[in-house]
Amino acid sequence: MTARTSLLSALVRDEWFLCVSAATSLAFLASEGALLDGLSNLLWLGFVFLWLFATVLGSALSVVRHAERLAVRLGEPSGTLILTLSITFIEVMSISAVMLHGENNPTLTRDTLFAVVMIVLNGMVGLSLLLGGWRHREQQYNLQGANAYLGVIIPLVVLSLVLPDYTQTTPGPTLSFAQEDFLVLIAVGLYAAFLAIQTGRHSGYFQEDEVAGLGHAAQAGEALPSLARHAALLAAYLVPVVFLAEQLAHPIDYLIETLRAPAPLGGVIVAVLVATPEAIGAARAALANHVQRSVNIFLGSVLSTIGLTVPAMILISRMIGRDIVLGVEHTDLVLLLVTLAVSVVTFASGRTNVIQGMVHLILFAAYLLLIFQG
Repeated sequence: MTARTSLLSALVRDEWFLCVSAATSLAFLASEGALLDGLSNLLWLGFVFLWLFATVLGSALSVVRHAERLAVRLGEPSGTLILTLSITFIEVMSISAVMLHGENNPTLTRDTLFAVVMIVLNGMVGLSLLLGGWRHREQQYNLQGANAYLGVIIPLVVLSLVLPDYTQTTPGPTLSFAQEDFLVLIAVGLYAAFLAIQTGRHSGYFQEDEVAGLGHAAQAGEALPSLARHAALLAAYLVPVVFLAEQLAHPIDYLIETLRAPAPLGGVIVAVLVATPEAIGAARAALANHVQRSVNIFLGSVLSTIGLTVPAMILISRMIGRDIVLGVEHTDLVLLLVTLAVSVVTFASGRTNVIQGMVHLILFAAYLLLIFQG
C-alpha cells in the first residue's frame, strides 16, 4: 500500500501539468465560447493568448519528455522518430484549426512550413551548434546520416516551397491538382523510403559512435522507465492539444484579421509552438556532447514537416474546400535558398564548431527582421 501511495504521489508530482491541460480544456469547453467573447479588449486578448499558448506549449514539452524516455528504451533512431511524429501531429492539428477558423488564409500553410524551416535549420541548428561548440570546442556526428537527411530534405523543400513559383498551369505560387497529387505521392514515398533505411539496413548512419553511444546508454540506463506508462502519458498529453489548438486559433485570427498584424505572424506562432520542444531537446543533447541526437532531432523535424505535413495539409485543404498557396516569394525565397546552401556546407565535414552556429543564427535574425521589414 505504501509503495502504491508513493508511486501515485510521484506520478502526480511529475505529471501535474496534465491536470493544468485538462482543467484548461474543461474551462473553455464549459464556457461555450464566453472566454473568447472579449478579445477586443487588448488585455484580455493577451491573457487568453498567453494562457492557451502556454498550455499547448507545456503539453508539447511533456510530449517531448515522454518521447525522450521512450528513446531510452527503444534507442536511436526510434526514439527520435516518435518525437518527430508526435510534433508533426501537433503541427497539423494547429494549422488545421487556424485554417478552419475565421477568414480563408491560403498562405497559412506556406508561412508555417517556411517558419518551421527557418526556425529549425537556422534558429535550432544555430543555437545547438553554438552551445555545443562553446562547451566542447568541436563536436562530431555521423556524416552519412546528415547527408541522407539533406539528400531528401532539399528536393522536397524545393518541390514544395520553390517550384510553385515557377509553374505555369495555375496562376500565382500554386500547384494544379495533378501537381499536388504528384507532390503528395513523392513526399510520402520518399519519407517512407527514408524511414526504411533509418530504422533498417542503414540505422547505423543515425547513431553515435560506439564510445559516445556507450556513454549515453550508461547515463540513460540509470533508470529505465515503464515503456507502456510513458507511451500512455504521451498520448494523454496529445489529446487536449486537439481541442486547445482550435481555441488558440481565435486570438491568432483576431491578431491577423482585426489588428492587421503581418500575415506570416500566424505561421510563426504555430511554428514556435511545435519547434520549441524539439529545440530544447536538441540544445540539451548538444550541451551533453551528443550532437548526433541533435542532428537527428532538427533534420528529422524538417523532414517530417515537409514529408508529412505538406501532404496532410494538401489533403485537408481539399476536404474543407480551402485554397492553399505553397510557393515562397521575394525575400523569403532568397533566405530559403541561402539556408539550404549553408546547411549543405555546415553538414559536409562531420564536425561542427561555434562559427557554424553563429552563421545560422545570423540567418535566423534576418528572417525575423524581414517578417516586419520585408
